Amino acid sequence: YKFVCVFVGWQGLCCGTFCCWSGAVHCKQVWLIIKHLYKMICICTNGTSKSTHVRELGIRIPRPLGHGPSRFIPEKETIQVGNEDAMMHTLFADSFATLGRLDNVTLVMVFHPQYLESFLKTQHYLLQMDGPLPLHYRHYIGIMAAARHQCSYLVNLHVNDFLHVGGDPKWLNGLENAPQKLQNLGELNKMLAHRPWLITKEHIEQLLKTEENSWSLAELIHAVVLLTHYHSLASFTFGCGISPEIDCEGGHTFRPPSVSNYCICDITNGYHGVDEIHASPTGSIPVKSVCEVEALMEKMKQLQECRDEEEASQEEMATRFEREKRESMFVCSSEDEESAPTRDVSRHFEDTSYGYKDFSRHGMHVPTFRVQDYSWEDHGYSLVNRLYPDVGQLLDEKFHIAYNLTYNTMAMHKDVDTSMLRRAIWNYIHCMFGIRYDDYDYGEINQLLDRSFKVYIKTVVCTPEKTTKRMYDSFWRQFEHSEKVHVNLLLVEARMQAELLYALRAITRYMT
Repeated sequence: YKFVCVFVGWQGLCCGTFCCWSGAVHCKQVWLIIKHLYKMICICTNGTSKSTHVRELGIRIPRPLGHGPSRFIPEKETIQVGNEDAMMHTLFADSFATLGRLDNVTLVMVFHPQYLESFLKTQHYLLQMDGPLPLHYRHYIGIMAAARHQCSYLVNLHVNDFLHVGGDPKWLNGLENAPQKLQNLGELNKMLAHRPWLITKEHIEQLLKTEENSWSLAELIHAVVLLTHYHSLASFTFGCGISPEIDCEGGHTFRPPSVSNYCICDITNGYHGVDEIHASPTGSIPVKSVCEVEALMEKMKQLQECRDEEEASQEEMATRFEREKRESMFVCSSEDEESAPTRDVSRHFEDTSYGYKDFSRHGMHVPTFRVQDYSWEDHGYSLVNRLYPDVGQLLDEKFHIAYNLTYNTMAMHKDVDTSMLRRAIWNYIHCMFGIRYDDYDYGEINQLLDRSFKVYIKTVVCTPEKTTKRMYDSFWRQFEHSEKVHVNLLLVEARMQAELLYALRAITRYMT
């Protein structure tokens, strides 16, 4: 601790010296080290008065701008570091050892430790284990993917990681400063992020046959998995309102706190009195919300009874899919509330005007993607595993955990079979991407997902940067925050699988 205090005490000298020697980049890196060290002090001292020693050195003490890891979830309702169970503690330790930090994504995902374990294992393999792409390429591709959704939180994390593994700082000035090989990936990046149904084998051929800047099949599979991983993680980041950590850009301020009667070290560590000020005086659930839960459970019961009594014909189910796909085009938000401000990261990608467009508009017809013709289980899994060993298995495990995860609860009710509801959410997302399951009755979606929920789903999946707290609060008002995080896990994995299906089908067609 004393070493850290002395190091922080040299802040001005170090920054000034590095600026003279090597320019502003080194200054920023030194300051990042200082902020990481201070964050460690805050965690390790558990908010003790040792920060007084830092103040005596004349050091300005940063404090977080947010309250806890999420803007949407009250801090007191998240898992507090130090109060986690043994499994969560192991996950925290693994995350810190792997990433060099305990980020806010982890602190929110830990509501569901089984999924978090699979997520961290997959991400670690993609970024750090042996693979076709060099380490700095992996982080730069993560930057490109996150930037498509203006997710400055993820961009900032990977800018630091990119520099840490020896990436060229000039690349960070804009995509045009990166190698032509990475620039060529920009077209695939934008289509995967916003309109994956437009990807064809010609796009794949263009990447694989560009002479000295060409990609190998193995490299392209690695890149596609990274792009889809970070597109979907951007959805989670915005969907759960993830706040930047205190040591990240936009995560701290040096202004003194406005809340009285709290030690500065408590506020720095995230023990905020503000939550108590804004909290509801009672923990009661509105009667209307309770009725909504009961109504949803009754619909699930009725749908199950209808399933048992009669089954719709294939023609009828196809009609219902087309109707749901068409209706999903008109699901849009009328929100006036602004989403969280983000730093402009558009220099990391090209064609800034390119964004999400509904699957079929203005008479333009795109053929439906039938899972019976090309599926993850029968086609995508084996292709990924063949060209990038073990990754297909890791992704498959993660998909299955997210899809099958259940605690058999709905709000205050226990011993509830939620499989019907989980399947409706997953299939609605795939429906928005034009993906159809022949054996599913899409009429169930309108019965189980109300408009506010559909607005939230479509926004988080298609334009996550537009997600607002009001959207998050407006659906499933009676459910626990852990259940809403569970919803986001379904959105993340369903979206990632949808993007992968289109990309992998195009690669398969190129290969055959």
